[in-house]
Amino acid sequence: MSGKVSGRERREETALWRYQVIRDAVDPALTSKQRGQVVRRIAAGAHPGLNGGSVTVSRETIDRWVGAWRRGGFEALQPKPGAAPSRTPAEVLELAASLKRERPERTCAQVRRIIVRMAGDAPSESTLLRHFRSLGLPMVHQEATGRFEADFVNEIWVGDFLHGPVLGGRKTYLAAFLDDRARYCTAGRWALSEDVCRLSIALRPALLAWGVPVNIYVDNGSAFKDHQLARACARLGIRLVHSAPLRPQGRGKIERFFNTVTSQFLAEIDPDGKTGTGTRVESVEELDRLFHAWLETCYHAAVNETTGQTPQERWNAGWAREKPRRADPERIAEAFLWSQTRTVTRNATVQLFNNTYQVDPMLTGRKIESVYDPYDMAKPLAVSAADKPAGQAIPVVIGRHSHPRAEKALRDEQPTNPESGPATGIDYLRLIEQDHKTAVKTAGISFAALHQPAGEQA
Repeated sequence: MSGKVSGRERREETALWRYQVIRDAVDPALTSKQRGQVVRRIAAGAHPGLNGGSVTVSRETIDRWVGAWRRGGFEALQPKPGAAPSRTPAEVLELAASLKRERPERTCAQVRRIIVRMAGDAPSESTLLRHFRSLGLPMVHQEATGRFEADFVNEIWVGDFLHGPVLGGRKTYLAAFLDDRARYCTAGRWALSEDVCRLSIALRPALLAWGVPVNIYVDNGSAFKDHQLARACARLGIRLVHSAPLRPQGRGKIERFFNTVTSQFLAEIDPDGKTGTGTRVESVEELDRLFHAWLETCYHAAVNETTGQTPQERWNAGWAREKPRRADPERIAEAFLWSQTRTVTRNATVQLFNNTYQVDPMLTGRKIESVYDPYDMAKPLAVSAADKPAGQAIPVVIGRHSHPRAEKALRDEQPTNPESGPATGIDYLRLIEQDHKTAVKTAGISFAALHQPAGEQA
């Protein structure tokens, strides 16, 4: 291009070039799976450069440009005007490289967050990316998928398990539910197994706090196919939907949430359970406490690139438009009772896990459904026959006070034995936990204890 070019013309030229790179990926007719394939193809190829030659564009950059286009069209692809940034101090770049080397899974965004927390300011992600590439450090790419969005909050909660660090030689798992519209994490709890007990422990308080969703969308894992979860959803009028096998559609948001948890939270915890400076994570409760401090202080307060709002803002706005469907606490408690079908013996008894219960002799020989608390099986059980109430099953011989799976969940708390910490001495998660404590102390409330968002009357 000949002659003097104005800043505005240069920005427009850059935006046009960026659009030419991503134009195949912004086709509105594409499904999320098709878009992912197109983006991978674009990232794998070479493109004519804006200033001649050929260039490659990273997956992160393509995703960012696609997001900008979908939010603001051509104008959003233009570089922001302004003077050239000042040169980044060498010691800051050295710190960034050290943070990346000690935890290769940290993204550029995560490294920048840590430096901002420590120094108040940090180089841009693109500067860090160029610096890391110049040093040959590994890059972490995150996939962005999915276009569908629920019409209102609590229309759809998407649930799944995320694998986490090892505590005391045992793997941990995060049971989480994400509101599809707000991207708000309505339920999140760490445990030492991924079964229906841990899932229920995470889900039940969320229903009390945030209301009852219309739909729960999950995969086909054993915990989500368990009869007890189906019973709880049916009792509360929740439509339980299982995604199709293999590559399910509509799960992109919780996958991106888990990517965020991995890149921002788990990136600061070694696989054997120690955090950034080797501080011990002694139990699942401690891991849970660190997670919720990060969740409230960082995730819920960060602007989502797709919605342009923080999850907290979008959640509160959704509640302001339409109040959630509530269920009585007793009804929720009853929904999470378990049930078993048994045939009544000639002695008018039924057996449940080494326990013997006496029932009405009129039920002899019939199949009955016994409803019980899996954590306290020594109490009388509610009984129904042919879907009609049939009295109680009175305990006669109690060999087990709780269901085997519930009993295992109760004793699943183990310490860890982490080794020494990394070089920088920066414990990001403890800093975030301290920020969270300060915010709670200042506000005089606990984020985790909130049962209504701002604006709702008790």
